[in-house]
Amino acid sequence: MAGEAKVYPVHNNEFKFGTKGVTSSDEDMVMPADLENFAPSIDGTVEEWYAMDAKGWAKSAMTGKKLSFAFKGKRSVGDPGNDYIAGLAWKFGQDVMTKFEWVMVSGAKLACTVVVNVTTPGGGDTTNIDTLEFEVTCYGKPEFTPAPGIGG
Repeated sequence: MAGEAKVYPVHNNEFKFGTKGVTSSDEDMVMPADLENFAPSIDGTVEEWYAMDAKGWAKSAMTGKKLSFAFKGKRSVGDPGNDYIAGLAWKFGQDVMTKFEWVMVSGAKLACTVVVNVTTPGGGDTTNIDTLEFEVTCYGKPEFTPAPGIGG
C-alpha cells in the first residue's frame, strides 16, 4: 500500500578490527568479544567570519571533521580481537593503526583506518572481570556505504 513504511532486516551493531594492523585482509577482521558499550562522536570544525555584506551577522562553513568512538567492555583473554586490542596498550605510532569496520543496525557500513588508544587495559573490583576500554579515531576520511534500499 502507498504510504506504508518499508520493513528492513534488523541488524545488530557489529564492529570489526584488523588483527594485523593496516595490512589486515578480510580474514583478519574480527569483532572483539565482550564489548558492552560504544559511543561514536563526530567533531566538526566550523570556521566563522563576519563579512561586511552580512550586516553584522556571522557566516560559517564546515571545513573539517573527525570521527571517533569510545568502547567499553570486559577483558576476554583468548579471544583474538580482544587480545589484539588489549595488546596495543603498550604500543604507539603506526603500531596502533589498523583497519576498522562498523556495520550499523540499518545495514549501512562505515570502514576506515583507525588509531587505537587503549585507555584501560584491565582493572576493577576484586570480584569483577577485568575492564577493557579504548578509543578509536579515524585516520582520514571513512568510506560510508548506505544500507541497501536506504539513501545515504
